[in-house]
Amino acid sequence: MPRISWVSLACRAALGALVLGLCQTAAPLVATASAQAVGPNKSGLPIPRFVTLKSGRVNLRVGPGRNYPVEWMYLKTGLPVEIIQEYDNWRRIRDSEGTEGWINQSLLSGKRSGIAAPWLRGKEEAAITLTRDADEKSRLIATVEPGAIGMIEQCDGQWCEMRFGGYSGYVRQSLIWGAYPDETFDD
Repeated sequence: MPRISWVSLACRAALGALVLGLCQTAAPLVATASAQAVGPNKSGLPIPRFVTLKSGRVNLRVGPGRNYPVEWMYLKTGLPVEIIQEYDNWRRIRDSEGTEGWINQSLLSGKRSGIAAPWLRGKEEAAITLTRDADEKSRLIATVEPGAIGMIEQCDGQWCEMRFGGYSGYVRQSLIWGAYPDETFDD
């Protein structure tokens, strides 16, 4: 039978009180840090939502502020990204490859662009058709390679009217990263 002395009981009680005290002290700090990271949606705009990069040089930071290190630099104006969180003037974004980080809102635009089926990049015979009308049987305007970026004019939930280079037409909405399924909007 194990022997428990009053010394071991006293040590356990003291240790328990110390841990409880530390937890009670740390809890407000954790709650504050959590609240700062999440923050309310001050813009009043829906989350998630798609936007584009305004500049050809945009730093992606690990946190919402200039004091946080730069994790990545985007070098493509008009690249679509998805806003998944807001904090003050900072937006947590996700790109088409799943990379997430923070960008200052001043570097983002409400204009809409989309990437043609980035999940099909590198697949043989993968091509996206740009048609004259929002119809599978409509006249072919161009064939778009997966990963090509185009500007979205409007989406009706099934089709998006887009511009790729000098070509305008319609693409199935399910083949565009930059518009949600069944989302409708006019730019």
